[in-house]
Amino acid sequence: MPTQEVAREIMRAVDVNFDEQLQLSQELVQCPSTRCQEATAQDLMARTAREFGYAVDMWRIDPDEISKHPGFSPVDVSYENAYTVVASWRPENPKGRSLILNGHVDVVPIGPERMWTRAPFGGEIDGDWMYGRGAGDMKTGTVSALYALEALKRAGYRPAAPVHFESVIEEECTGNGALSTLVRGYKADAVLIPEPTGEVLTSAQVGVVWMRVKVAGIPVHVARAGSGQNAIEACVPLWNALHALEEEFNLPENKHPAFAENPHPVNVVISQIEGGDWTSSVPAWCTFEVRVGLYPGVDPAAIQKRLTETIASASKSHTFLANNPPEIEWQGFLSPGYELPAGTPGEDLLDRCHATVFGEKPGRRASTALTDSRFHGLYNNTPSYVYGAIAENVHGFDERVNLPSVRRVTAAIALFIADWCGLEKI
Repeated sequence: MPTQEVAREIMRAVDVNFDEQLQLSQELVQCPSTRCQEATAQDLMARTAREFGYAVDMWRIDPDEISKHPGFSPVDVSYENAYTVVASWRPENPKGRSLILNGHVDVVPIGPERMWTRAPFGGEIDGDWMYGRGAGDMKTGTVSALYALEALKRAGYRPAAPVHFESVIEEECTGNGALSTLVRGYKADAVLIPEPTGEVLTSAQVGVVWMRVKVAGIPVHVARAGSGQNAIEACVPLWNALHALEEEFNLPENKHPAFAENPHPVNVVISQIEGGDWTSSVPAWCTFEVRVGLYPGVDPAAIQKRLTETIASASKSHTFLANNPPEIEWQGFLSPGYELPAGTPGEDLLDRCHATVFGEKPGRRASTALTDSRFHGLYNNTPSYVYGAIAENVHGFDERVNLPSVRRVTAAIALFIADWCGLEKI
């Protein structure tokens, strides 16, 4: 750890710059960076990093360049406006240990706006909370990583080792943004991702597979409904079979040890559905999409096989589907889980940095959601620490983040950078 005097200087710099940090966070939340609309948010992050004096590498993601990597997830959308931003500090005579600070600016859709009590992209601050889609997950976290790094400079120091600040997209659907940084050659001795963990460290996280199922029917006039085949209703036994598989995954004997205390760590969610063309016609088609969790150490291909078998088996028991089997497509997440190895040096250091700010060590959590930490952790054998502020209603209505928590976490991250990388006086 830095000396107590230096640590106080760094924490003081975080406090002095916090209003400025919140302003950038608000601007970022006000960028409606849903899928395929992230370029404006990335422009903001690249411009800010340049103004801070960092070397900025900004490029458009090319699926062909990353598709051969085992961490690639298939996509069915255009990457025309899909950009990655990496801002780097490279000392002339590097010492210490290098670090990647990673955050994402993409957000999930807002849902029906009428069900929000605040503007979904307003970035409104009310007391100790900032509201808006992405305020928690994870735009304030992304900004906090940049300002933690900046706090060192404003306190009169620079990291003695290289630091790469990564602002990525596609975290909510494929992870291909973070993957693009790895393929481009950005590596370090550790990775820190300030996702909204509630001020605890993530010890393990599930993987995710997305599946699309297309069911065909036979359309007829509803006056003769019995002579047709209702594609929407034919999906019901498929859903029941998928939920039976979900319960199998959650049996105590099938759980990963990190999730032993969680009563239901793996979720199978029917998340989107479309079907039919006309109210007075038996629907001729239905398409539904499914999100499936998987434990660390489980190959996504094995889950694909189980899902394919489950759909096939359920179809055989249905008179029409037995002869007209559904089609399955894979798009979006095809991602393994990740467990932080025990005893890595950054874990103990993060405990001490957190304790300096909070007065006690952080807790641990095994997360039933996925982050980008898997890429460096699994494919580059680099410990990846997921640790961030308190947030509520993530992916829901009136998403919000606790601002005193953001301030405290920013200070802890700044101390982590100072110790992990070492410091040199400006």
